Amino acid sequence: MAPGSALIPRLMDRGPGTEALRDCFALPANPESVAGARRLTRSRLEAWGVGQDTHDAAVLIVSELVTNAVVHTDSALVLCELECSGAGLLLSVTDQGRQPGGPRLSPASDDEHGRGLLLVDTLSAAWGAHDAPDASGRVVWALVPSGPERTC
Repeated sequence: MAPGSALIPRLMDRGPGTEALRDCFALPANPESVAGARRLTRSRLEAWGVGQDTHDAAVLIVSELVTNAVVHTDSALVLCELECSGAGLLLSVTDQGRQPGGPRLSPASDDEHGRGLLLVDTLSAAWGAHDAPDASGRVVWALVPSGPERTC
């Protein structure tokens, strides 16, 4: 997918009654792309009719995950994926870099790094990281539960 390309909605069929909306987009791994990731995420969630609380949390989480990928990895591109299903909103950012041990929370409030992951931890029902399927980088994901105003 070309950097900065528009989101292309795809409907995933996971079996009877378990369909999910899913989008992905790739952006260059540079600081300017963080605003682009927020804009693209905001646009897709508005189109899906995701409730405001879920929407706001998701935009902030994507912003933090893309920032971490840009700052802490040696990547040329980052891939963002959004999946809206009955379980909530699954957000993931895949980078091309390798960071030993993966992302970590930093409990010290005066620490320059790690506070973004504290936000991710607070705003999500769960989050984590794993190697990309092709071992070319790392996937960091977060699950945002749907609010009462709109279930994904």
